[in-house]
Amino acid sequence: MDIAETLLQQGLVTQQQLDTAALQSNGRRIDQRLIELGLVTEEDTLIAFAELLGTRFIALKDLKIDPELVGKFPHRDIYRHSILPLERRNGTAIVATSDPFDLEALEELSSLSGLRLEPVLARREDIIQVIKEQLGVGGDTINELVAQRSDADEIELLEGLGEGDGELAEMAKAASVVKLVNELLIEALEQHSSDVHIEPQEKGLRVRFRVDGLLRIQPIPPEINQFQAAIISRLKIMAKLNIAEKRLPQDGRIKIRVHGREIDVRVSIIPMLHGEGIVMRLLDKSRMVFNLSSVGLPPDMSKTFKELISLPHGIILVTGPTGSGKTTTLYSALNEIKDPTTKIITVEDPVEYQTEGINQIQVHAKIGLTFAAGLRSILRHDPDVILIGEIRDGETAQSAIQASLTGHVVFSTLHTNDAAGAFTRLVDMGVEPYLVASTIEGVLAQRLVRILCPHCKTTYKPDPEELPPDFPRPLPEVLWKPVGCRQCRESGFSGRKGIFELLKTDAGVRQLCVERASSSVIKEYGLKHGMMTLRMNGWDRVIQGMTTVEEVARITKGDH
Repeated sequence: MDIAETLLQQGLVTQQQLDTAALQSNGRRIDQRLIELGLVTEEDTLIAFAELLGTRFIALKDLKIDPELVGKFPHRDIYRHSILPLERRNGTAIVATSDPFDLEALEELSSLSGLRLEPVLARREDIIQVIKEQLGVGGDTINELVAQRSDADEIELLEGLGEGDGELAEMAKAASVVKLVNELLIEALEQHSSDVHIEPQEKGLRVRFRVDGLLRIQPIPPEINQFQAAIISRLKIMAKLNIAEKRLPQDGRIKIRVHGREIDVRVSIIPMLHGEGIVMRLLDKSRMVFNLSSVGLPPDMSKTFKELISLPHGIILVTGPTGSGKTTTLYSALNEIKDPTTKIITVEDPVEYQTEGINQIQVHAKIGLTFAAGLRSILRHDPDVILIGEIRDGETAQSAIQASLTGHVVFSTLHTNDAAGAFTRLVDMGVEPYLVASTIEGVLAQRLVRILCPHCKTTYKPDPEELPPDFPRPLPEVLWKPVGCRQCRESGFSGRKGIFELLKTDAGVRQLCVERASSSVIKEYGLKHGMMTLRMNGWDRVIQGMTTVEEVARITKGDH
């Protein structure tokens, strides 16, 4: 069968496109090269082939897979050929493939399973995703490892005598263990995860990825439990940690390059009840954009914030829980004011993003280099702008106040629920209210809300009864809700954006602070003078069609 002729007859490509692909084929089949060049989609070619070969093209979404049938095929070969067994019908196994012309693979799987195969066509990416869901990430690598260990099963009892660290290190360096750990990290990056959690449970390992702020359980083969020690040792070796130390928490860092992207991995290991738990924070440098316009502040708020960060002295705080994008906002602010005439020094724990033109200090509490100690030394370095990673205690708070009083601009973060809470938190830390009032120039509170997938979101008519009482009235004609598609892995959401609340310190706020007013009184004052709360900004995002009512309500529970 002439593939080129088929595609031409179906009107999927022109003769000129075929000639272009043929010239650049590099030994690849013409249809594969056309897909790589973006001249035709994989789906269109598969639909054309299905029609020609008298088979079906199917979407694997919501399709029920028969796990018993999958078990009859060697997992390694399922991975190798990307062929997925779907169901049995009259003694024949229906299998999904993205390459109907790879007859060798179909024959091999048929002889290995002892079943007659009937192929249907599906997108390769969809097949691979369902294989991972069914057999777990790295299932083929696990099979290799199990095969390697089967010969050594007879001497398993020797483990009770204790393993030498050298042996554990050797095991961690085994090609298959290295491959397995790499597959886990690559899968996390493909899903745009911010964190990977490897958690030892009573019945074995559990792997979870944090995607858009929520944890998702990752399917993994049960056999992975046999290699728990090797996987942990491999990660320890990569992070330059002590593989012999299993009783104390350890922190390290891994720098890797994946598909040309530079990834920084922060590793935290803590001994748990059933073994060592690992959390890896993935920082994808290629996706980091420190630009104030891309932070997403509303126009009026952005103008006020730019005025605040351009002041000659004073403290500007960004508040919010862990993982709410505070560091990104602060670095964007530093980039906004950065120029050769300004000396900027930061003291952080840890230094998350290395930035050109900014002098960065890493906190080392063990040797006495705390935020407060670092700050005292910084002032002798003649800075104009100082960034303190976080104000955690009274000593750091006092040092930040002193730095601003001596004519410096100080940026920092605090863990408070809203902007008004920053004033009372500093007073609670032991700073005199009049000092807080005279040095804090403004507080920006922020959260991250999940953004609706642009490919599948849909409109609906809102019911006034179901909306929160503080939702702006009159109601808009339509709002948006998630659906779920291939692009967003059926979640209905893709990425996150900030919602913000900015409280600029004016004479009224300073007076309330000196009088030790509660945060609710300060917030009430801010609202009367035009402050937009997190929740208000969230409702604006809902009306714009960026996110959902439920998402804003979930993130801003305590703000109404």
